[in-house]
Amino acid sequence: MRKHLLPLAALLAATPALPQASANIAAGRAQPSPLAPAEIVNAAPKADWAAIASSDLLVMDLAPDAKGKPRRVVIQLMPAPFSQGWVGNIHKLAAAKFWDGTSINRVQDNYVVQWGDANAEDKAKARKLPEGLAAVPESEYTVPVTDVEWAALAKADAQIAMRAAEDAMAMTTDKPKNSASLAPFVVSDPYAQTNAFAGGWPWTYETNGRASTHCYGMVGVGRDMPPNTGTGAELYTVIGHAPRHLDRNIALVGRVIEGIEHLSSLPRGTGALGFYETPEERTPIVSVRMGSEVSGLPAYEYLSTESESFARYADARANRRDAFFIRPAGGADICNIPVPVRRVK
Repeated sequence: MRKHLLPLAALLAATPALPQASANIAAGRAQPSPLAPAEIVNAAPKADWAAIASSDLLVMDLAPDAKGKPRRVVIQLMPAPFSQGWVGNIHKLAAAKFWDGTSINRVQDNYVVQWGDANAEDKAKARKLPEGLAAVPESEYTVPVTDVEWAALAKADAQIAMRAAEDAMAMTTDKPKNSASLAPFVVSDPYAQTNAFAGGWPWTYETNGRASTHCYGMVGVGRDMPPNTGTGAELYTVIGHAPRHLDRNIALVGRVIEGIEHLSSLPRGTGALGFYETPEERTPIVSVRMGSEVSGLPAYEYLSTESESFARYADARANRRDAFFIRPAGGADICNIPVPVRRVK
């Protein structure tokens, strides 16, 4: 199978059958839009949005900022069957109020923000972990891909290649500035055999399984040297260029859907790897709770990656045709097509 930087139809989700929206794109039935991505998202019908259960949310409240304003970070945890050993541990840690009174301990520029027990390395001072946390094996970094899923991906890949060939032929003649062609350019993705969206998340696919991707805002599990895989007590989120080399090497358990600015704007640590060197530099964590336990928490929903609206949105991210852009790019990295999430009106 070709390796490609996500073009518009990499939207082709790897589900047992190609979603109708993706099938329409591959067959050329979906028409490109001159609208900007945000305009497409704003125009998406209610039926194209999927609810996020409050029980799948992790809510972290930091100490107020210097002006006394509250700082809340909302994390959507990954659905089954992905990373469920760590996700289960996170539920137990939140129930035990393990993170209350801990802190943001590391902010490395263009990389990650990390939080947890600042004394975790000191056995005499470290917080006691709750009972019953799972020791998650390395095998859970990936989830097996079925033959049916691979067949769907292969079909999509063939259609992408065909459209790319058609576009290459068309490029030999003059074309208008905002071409209506949906054909992507097939280029190399050094991190995986292929990648696609499914179930609202970006994934990479290898013969040994499907894995989540280290895109901006994704939340992962800090760990020690292998075979240690981390418990989930130490978490981090990506605040810089997507460190895709970490895919399949560290567990990802979710993504920040609101409040990333409260993490990405924190002062950078001056110690090694961006760790803060004194307790005074750390940002205190007031509480971390599951969303189902937080009173007044808004409801959230994401734009279904199997919808026609998402296909148009992803195409627009890869091939901007609105008036601001001079030349459509012809493709986009999978991390440059973030899945839209909004509060329910």
